[in-house]
Amino acid sequence: MKHEDYAAWLVDFDGTLYRPKPVQLAMAAELLLTGLPRVPVIRAFRAEHERLRSEEALHEPSPFHAQLARAAERTQLAPEVIERIVREWMQERPCKWIRRFVRTELVTELRSFRAAGGKLAVVSDYPVRAKLAALELTELFDVVVANGEADGPASLKPTPAGFLRAAERLSVAPDACLVIGDRDDADGEASRRAGMGFRLVR
Repeated sequence: MKHEDYAAWLVDFDGTLYRPKPVQLAMAAELLLTGLPRVPVIRAFRAEHERLRSEEALHEPSPFHAQLARAAERTQLAPEVIERIVREWMQERPCKWIRRFVRTELVTELRSFRAAGGKLAVVSDYPVRAKLAALELTELFDVVVANGEADGPASLKPTPAGFLRAAERLSVAPDACLVIGDRDDADGEASRRAGMGFRLVR
């Protein structure tokens, strides 16, 4: 099936809607200059994310909260302290760099697809609303399914929970959905388990 023939496109955010390498380099430099004491916390948080991904287990109220709790245990800091650091350094500060390195061609495709009657959703393993707002793309998407936000998935990719929830909220059958993402081992595998098409963004 051609990409434009799908009824809905379910789009990953981080690494898909923007080019990740320059954003990662810019944030690494910013951390070294002004946030060095935060590095162990961010590393612990990311390490727990990958552990949760490999476990493929359900976590209530969300994998995000499980990730915070585990990172807090590893660092001996309170979960609310971890959350403040994560929100500042992984959700708020990157916005200025994401704006510079947005994939404009993909955004143009998304706008054209929606103008032609297609439905759009963001499906992310991290909170995305602040980043969507920074890109001025909030109104582009019919549905947002993001870990750590209201109505987020109970498990991380490669489980298909987030994509299936997005399809349900869009009232579109899974086989009429195309997943667009930058990781075949996460987005691609989740799409295959959900019976959806997949487009890899490099």
